[in-house]
Amino acid sequence: MRRVSAIALLLLLALTLPFISRAQELSGYFNEQIHDFLPEYPPGSVEWDPSTGIYHATNELLQYKNASLMADSAKVNPATGEVIAEGHVRIMQAGQIWIGNHIIYNLKTHDMESSGFRTGKPPVYAEGAIVHGNVTNKTYIARYVYVTTDDVNHPAYYLRAKRMRIVPGKYIEAWNAVLYVKGVPLLYYPYFRHSLSLHANHLSVMPGDDSAFGPFVYGIYDWKLGDDVDGRFHLDYRARRGAGLGPDMNLRLGQWGNALVKYYYLHDLDPDESVSSNSFQNLPAIPKDRQRFYLGWQATPYTNLNTKALVNYQSDQLVLHDFFQSDYGQNPQPNTFVDANKFWNNWSLDVLTTPRINEFFDQVERLPELQLTGYRQPIFNTPLYYESQSSVGYYRRYFAGTDTLFGDTNFTAADYEAPRADTFHQLLLPETFFGWLNVTPRVGGRVTWYGPEHGPGGANSEATRYVLNTGADVSFKASRLWRDATNSLLDVDGLRHVIQPTLSYNFVPRPNYTPGQLPQFDTALPNLMVLPVDFPDYNDIDAIDSENVLRYGVRNTLQTMRNGQLDNLLDWNVMLDWNLTPNGRTNDVFLQPQKTFDDLYSDLVFKPRSWLALESVLRYGINDNHLNMAFHQVTFSPSDRWSWAVGHWYLHPGFVDGGDDVVTSTLFYRLNDNWGLRATHYINVETGKLQEQYYSLYRDMRSFTAAVTFRLIDNGGGQPLDWGFAFSISLKAHPRYKVGDDTIAPYEMLGQ
Repeated sequence: MRRVSAIALLLLLALTLPFISRAQELSGYFNEQIHDFLPEYPPGSVEWDPSTGIYHATNELLQYKNASLMADSAKVNPATGEVIAEGHVRIMQAGQIWIGNHIIYNLKTHDMESSGFRTGKPPVYAEGAIVHGNVTNKTYIARYVYVTTDDVNHPAYYLRAKRMRIVPGKYIEAWNAVLYVKGVPLLYYPYFRHSLSLHANHLSVMPGDDSAFGPFVYGIYDWKLGDDVDGRFHLDYRARRGAGLGPDMNLRLGQWGNALVKYYYLHDLDPDESVSSNSFQNLPAIPKDRQRFYLGWQATPYTNLNTKALVNYQSDQLVLHDFFQSDYGQNPQPNTFVDANKFWNNWSLDVLTTPRINEFFDQVERLPELQLTGYRQPIFNTPLYYESQSSVGYYRRYFAGTDTLFGDTNFTAADYEAPRADTFHQLLLPETFFGWLNVTPRVGGRVTWYGPEHGPGGANSEATRYVLNTGADVSFKASRLWRDATNSLLDVDGLRHVIQPTLSYNFVPRPNYTPGQLPQFDTALPNLMVLPVDFPDYNDIDAIDSENVLRYGVRNTLQTMRNGQLDNLLDWNVMLDWNLTPNGRTNDVFLQPQKTFDDLYSDLVFKPRSWLALESVLRYGINDNHLNMAFHQVTFSPSDRWSWAVGHWYLHPGFVDGGDDVVTSTLFYRLNDNWGLRATHYINVETGKLQEQYYSLYRDMRSFTAAVTFRLIDNGGGQPLDWGFAFSISLKAHPRYKVGDDTIAPYEMLGQ
């Protein structure tokens, strides 16, 4: 035999088998995948036998196209492409790794045979006695093999089969298979097929107990039909309330967007359990057949055309409250609408309809409403700008009556309906003085026609209202930079201060019709946030009245560099409205009389460290000297071992509903690599009661994550304690929850 250098071998192989090359080191990805079990390879050697044309290589890495092979020794036949590899053989292609002591691999056809092999591509791993397949086609037939998602030498669970077809990343098929857990055989499958995708079909079960439901079991079967359709099926049993079931379905419709469909049905054995509580004692009887239907759809079928639809049907006003607490917490009175929007450079057209499908909620129907919006745009080559908004529609206002979800209302109202057409146009003249002062005077007009009202509450005849508005916006921005400013306590490396004062003036003479003389479809309702004062941002069309207001605002931002990136040390926005001539509303149910000063509004975010954040939102009533709303929260997250968020939520009685005063705390602590604890508390400051408690204990079992969650709610008023607990387990390869779900939606840990 003739000995040649590795470089000479590469030149010869390049002529006979294109793209075969020797690599002195592995690619970053390859090395990352197998570095834990690859030995250190000394410089390799290659010998060539001219009589047979076969190369004998030791400690060599061969690469052909996107496949790599490494072995202690290998025989390479350039004519056939066959490689017979011995000792610590590794083959890798597209992230799939094959390991064995004896592998026959064809560099041309990618056919492979091995006796005694291991293979893996997260999250699935396999080991067996014999395998035959094709690396390119990614289809393998193996015998006496087991598969698992537990990436350790001795997996906690695995499926062992006499024969198996493996298509990495897609599915496995097994014949005469047995499922083992901790070495104990549990289930036998004459035939078994399982998807290997991240959305593979799988079943999860959550048992628990609840003061309202009794013992329960929630079952979810996740399924997938190709890349376009997947979902889950719910099958639940509550000892005191009965069985419930229904599907969820995700549809990916290509050009026609994505849709989510949900349906759930329950024959409730005790539907009046919630109504009998003090919170909902005024509600009518709840039917035994309870259900909800949800459809969410959004698409962009053509360029600049957006469509969306949302359907929320409920058999009664408490079905979400009783069985879907996470959805109820986000929106207790969900809407139904269909909307289409077409936009151009300076214009957009919206068609919106909002049919009423739940008779027990207040709602305004739009059947339909068309709205044409002209975005702010220059008028030819003049310094003037123009913007507009026009709409037309037929509207119906429905009231749920005095027996509502949130208790008795303080008025009696009847339904009414009427057509309405509205058009608004405004001219603006933006100017910059001294290179820094921005001044934008504006003047606009609005005409709104109301048809005669119909229905039990219809009292107004046809009317045409005229509104004139004028005003101006003044603002500037200034900044200063201290490059050398440092502070170890506040983690400051350089400091920039940006200040942006604003002043907005809006004047509206009293219209010829006041809100009390018009039907209220788009009306002013209590709101925790500060509403805009200028048009067209102020869109409560039917609530427009005289205005003479100055809005002061100032925003301060402190920025610094942290970890090589720009970060806000402080961001503080303050606003105050001064009503120069209060409009004196007194006889309207929906609108409150204006005061000289509206609430002082403050929104603050302070991050003294990258792991410490303080948030504060305040509304302070200057006229009566009391706090109307306050939200404060401090979040500590110094490491991945623990985090703690402490907050305070306050609403003054009468500001919105009956007020609220609650301190919240959410603590997560990882005891060690296997155990973790999350505790959430809601403390009623007024009564001093621990109103709500949630505790979750987590156990990492390598392949699975298990959690036990306990909830305790004290509603007061002599009502019994509301408690519940649930046990959940999730396979890491197919997790049931997203990261953080237990924080933003703790009810999901209880199956709600």
